[in-house]
Amino acid sequence: MHLSDKNSFYNDLFLKHLEAQDMPSNKRIADWARNILYLLFPERNTTGIKSVTQLEESFQLSEAELYELLLKTKACSECNNALIADTFYKRIPELYRIMLTDAQAIMDGDPAANSIREIIRTYPGFTAICIYRLAHELFNLGVPLLPRILTEYAHSKTGIDIHPGAQIDEYLYIDHGTGLVIGETCIIGKHVKLYQGVTLGALSVDKILAGVQRHPIIEDHVIIYAGATILGGNTTVGHHSIIGGNVWLTSSVEPYTTVYHQPNSKFIDTKPIS
Repeated sequence: MHLSDKNSFYNDLFLKHLEAQDMPSNKRIADWARNILYLLFPERNTTGIKSVTQLEESFQLSEAELYELLLKTKACSECNNALIADTFYKRIPELYRIMLTDAQAIMDGDPAANSIREIIRTYPGFTAICIYRLAHELFNLGVPLLPRILTEYAHSKTGIDIHPGAQIDEYLYIDHGTGLVIGETCIIGKHVKLYQGVTLGALSVDKILAGVQRHPIIEDHVIIYAGATILGGNTTVGHHSIIGGNVWLTSSVEPYTTVYHQPNSKFIDTKPIS
């Protein structure tokens, strides 16, 4: 590298360092979300909250931190960050209600679960869902960058990869969950059960498809067992259907259908649930 090129490289890089000096780290952004979960679920951590007033003040401090994070990430210079923070925290009671339905879905569906408290404290699927719920709310408010940082944090901790843009209704059940992938435009209904290694993905990853429905629609009361791969924006799994383990599915199935893989055949069989 010539001296002039070297100087230009370091000068340009230094300008980026200057620009990033006040930017909050990914860890701080993740810690903000974790703190919300501590406030909502004291089972996860000893918070030392002694009164209702102290709890309200803790949420106010959390809101102020979100406002600061929105300012310092510099991801959206035209956003009304104060309005975003205020709107987000007004949604917290509803997000909490939905998170409790997710915990209840796990409690109702997993024979190994002994209590809601155990699920809240120990289940990686519940943690990933909660972080997703927070990230999705920010995503809906038009916040760039932060939602993806949050879901990638959850991905790193749980092995569960949920894009913040996915639309997931209440009572989501994730059992084990390692290797689970839910794409950006996926739509999931109520009371859906997902097991480890499930992929709800796209048939094509061409950049021109950004913003286009390219991930499947999973209707209410569907069960998808381990290792199943369901692809495509035109693929709908009808309500009350069961998708067996290791199935590869790229076309829609009617409601009340069982789809299963036959190991000695290259075909997938489907049959109505009797």
